[in-house]
Amino acid sequence: MARSRRSSSNIIYGLLTVALAVLLVWLWWSSGQTKRRTAKPKAVPPIAAKPLPPAAPAVIIPAVPPPALPANRPVVPPASVPPGNSWPRPVQNLFEAQLALVDQGISSGSLDGVTGSQTRAALAAFQRLEHLPPTGELDALTKEKLQLAESPYTTYTITSDDLARLQPIASTWLGKSQQTALDYENILELVAEKSFAHPNFLRRLNPGVNWTNMIAGTTVQVPNASYPEPDSKAAFVVIHLTAKTLEAFDTDTNLLAHFPCSIARRVEKRPVGQLHVAVVAPHPNYTFDPDVFPESPEAQELKRKLILPPGPNNPVGVAWIGLDKPGYGIHGTPRPEEVGRTESHGCFRLANWNAEYLLRLVTVGTPVYVVE
Repeated sequence: MARSRRSSSNIIYGLLTVALAVLLVWLWWSSGQTKRRTAKPKAVPPIAAKPLPPAAPAVIIPAVPPPALPANRPVVPPASVPPGNSWPRPVQNLFEAQLALVDQGISSGSLDGVTGSQTRAALAAFQRLEHLPPTGELDALTKEKLQLAESPYTTYTITSDDLARLQPIASTWLGKSQQTALDYENILELVAEKSFAHPNFLRRLNPGVNWTNMIAGTTVQVPNASYPEPDSKAAFVVIHLTAKTLEAFDTDTNLLAHFPCSIARRVEKRPVGQLHVAVVAPHPNYTFDPDVFPESPEAQELKRKLILPPGPNNPVGVAWIGLDKPGYGIHGTPRPEEVGRTESHGCFRLANWNAEYLLRLVTVGTPVYVVE
C-alpha cells in the first residue's frame, strides 16, 4: 500500500515537472515574439548628398516709372513680341548685341548686324565697363552680360508728315543755300536715322517693301533702338584719334557714351590737347566758307560765304557743338553710315543720332581731350 502511494506521488511530481517545463518554454517563446514585434529597424547609414550650386541672387526691379520716350520713337505693340520670349534675356547674335549696346549709350555705328572695327570697339568699351577682358569679340560671357530688355524689333508707321518732309537736295553749294531746309531726301533715309539703322539692313528686314513708292499708313519693321535717358551731365569728353572714337564720362569716370567718330584727313588739322565746349546748337544752319574747300571748283568760283539752312542733310547734321579753337567742333553728318570710315576737313563727325545724344550730355565749358 505504501509502495502504491509513493508511485502515485512520483507520477504527480513528474506531471508537475512537465507542466512547469511547458510553461517555461511558452513564456520564453512568447517573450521572443514580443521582442521581434517591437524591435526597431536597423538604422540605414545616410547617403551623402551632393552639394547644391549656390542660388543666384534675386533680381530686384526698382519700382520707378520708366523714362519718357523721346519724340517720334516707334512704340512696341504687344503683337510684335514673339510668343515664349521673356525679357530681359541675353543677346543671341551680333545684331542683338549692337542693339543692346545702344541701351548702354554705346554705338557701333549704323545698326547692321555685321562685324567690323566699330562693332569691335563698341564691344571692347562695354567689356571694360563690365571689367571683362576687352577683346572686342562677342564671346559667351559678353553675350550673358549684354541683356535685351524688350523685343529687338518694332514697327514704324509712315505718316503724311514724314512724306511732307521729303525733298531733293541740290548738288551745289549755291543750290543748297537757296533751299528752305536740308531735310530728308527719301523715306528710307528718314526711317533709317530714326531707328539708328543702316539703309541696307532695313531693306533686308523688309524685303516686300517698295521704298521708292511709299504711302502714308505703310508699316515697316525696324530695330527697337533708343538711348537711355541721361541722369547726369558729362564731366569730360575724350576723342581718340587713332581709334576714331569719342567717349563721354561722368565725374566718377563712368562711361556715359561711346561713339564712332570721323577725324581730319590732314594730320596738321587734328587739334591734339585740351579744348572746351564753347557753344551748343541743336538744328544749326551752316556757314559755307570757300576757303575751307580748296578742292572744290565751285567754292573757288563763288569766292563768297553762303548760309545753308538747317536739316539732317546740312553739312553739320542736326547738332553743332562748337569748341574753343576757331573753326573746330563736334557735329552730325548727312551720311551716318560713313562715320569713322571717311575723313573730315578738321571737325569731328558723328552720326546724327549720336550728335543729338551728345548734345544732351555736354554744356558750355565741358573739357574735351583730343588724344592720339
